[in-house]
Amino acid sequence: MTNPLPPKLERIIQKFQSITEPKRRYEYLLWFAKRVPPFPDADKIPANRVPGCVSQVYLTATLQDGCIVYCADADAQIPKGLVGLLIEGLNGATPTEVTQLTPDFIQQTGLNVSLTPSRSNGFYNIFKTMQQRAIALTSGEFH
Repeated sequence: MTNPLPPKLERIIQKFQSITEPKRRYEYLLWFAKRVPPFPDADKIPANRVPGCVSQVYLTATLQDGCIVYCADADAQIPKGLVGLLIEGLNGATPTEVTQLTPDFIQQTGLNVSLTPSRSNGFYNIFKTMQQRAIALTSGEFH
């Protein structure tokens, strides 16, 4: 039994599932890249870098009223779209909701079919890093 997805992530996945053409999926993914809020240069430090990504991907997480707010940036459009999708889908969730998610939803988007193995792996690494930040927030390592 998998845990329910946060509602925003559920809607994003349903939208991806309704797109049958791989090219349109990419366009939707790049739309997320355009929506990523500006990321402060001061936060582009090794501690915020997502490990295992070919591109430079940076990620921070803070708690606001018990919910996670992620900020991120990437130096290439596809990873930026992937991180944008995850930010939109996971921002506002509780740390527990994020840590209990399984990466199965990545397959449900259908993107894994059109992504190269390194990008697919990067998507997984970004998600895993988001989970690690959620755990760190609950244990009080970050504030």
